[in-house]
Amino acid sequence: MSIELQPVEPRQLPRSSNLLQSALWAQLKAEFGWRAHCFRVSLGGGTEQTEQPLLLLTRSLRGLMTIGYLPHALAACDGVDAPLMAGLLAALREELQTTPAVLRADLVQDRRRMTGELLRDAGLVKAPVDVQPASTVIVALDGDDDALLGAMKPKTRYNIRLSLRKGVAIREVGLQRLAEWYALYRETARRDRIVLHSFDYYRRLFEIAARDDDADLRLLFAEHGGSLLAGIVVSMVGDRATYLYGASSGRARNLMAGHAIQWRAMQLARDSGCRSYDLFGIPPNDDPGHPMAGLYRFKTGFGGRIVHRPGCHDLPLQPVRYRLLTAAERLRFVYYKRLRRYRPWR
Repeated sequence: MSIELQPVEPRQLPRSSNLLQSALWAQLKAEFGWRAHCFRVSLGGGTEQTEQPLLLLTRSLRGLMTIGYLPHALAACDGVDAPLMAGLLAALREELQTTPAVLRADLVQDRRRMTGELLRDAGLVKAPVDVQPASTVIVALDGDDDALLGAMKPKTRYNIRLSLRKGVAIREVGLQRLAEWYALYRETARRDRIVLHSFDYYRRLFEIAARDDDADLRLLFAEHGGSLLAGIVVSMVGDRATYLYGASSGRARNLMAGHAIQWRAMQLARDSGCRSYDLFGIPPNDDPGHPMAGLYRFKTGFGGRIVHRPGCHDLPLQPVRYRLLTAAERLRFVYYKRLRRYRPWR
């Protein structure tokens, strides 16, 4: 299959349902240390040709090396396999003025089609860490409330109804309340040992989305008795809604606010024309010993299709610098996940 790349401005990217390959994402990342390289990519085979957006992000690491990151490319294309992805990375290398240490593809295709063996045979190396979650749950929004609830596990349906019966109120709020959400998000990050961006990052995300006709960003609050119990950020791009960020309080967990707020988000997404809702990240399996086993049970309770992806794979281009990069990434993983509690990342 042939690959043709045409450089374009962010606003000239073809429309899709892929937030991470959108003009919005290009502008946001360009404001926070990345350089956005935008292309129209045409994949031709025989008489058929498919044109898709392609956003490659590059970044200099303290002047020591440059890395390239390709998030969830070609999500809507059929027939994307390991050799094609390796060929795409090689074609992108030819479009860059300087050679990065690595081009890293965060693969969105199903792992059954792109096995580790096939990717290795194509010359790609498994990255030591994944950027986006490799496994997720995607809920189909085709149907009315009864149909969506009927596809959920009984305990999840029960918790949604319990939360609403106990008076948990779900409201869509505006940018003026983002600081409240961020304070709760920081609380969540400390409790769960997750890394988060600065407040300005999320503020700019909402400001850019407000001027983008192709993207819709919603901030939802779950409140009870004047207390904020949970808040989530949901994107709607094309026919796909995605649960991006979630914050929750350690108080009143018996009110099941997290269940009610996700249910309301799914209703809003469906009523806005979205056909699916991506819960964006679960552990790889239902191992009860996994530190995020509770997250697996929570998200899979909403029904939907579990998707396993290959995760990040690399095309090393500067072997010495690449070895230094991957060694540093492994040390950083140990530092954040095993040795250190939580501190905000800037």
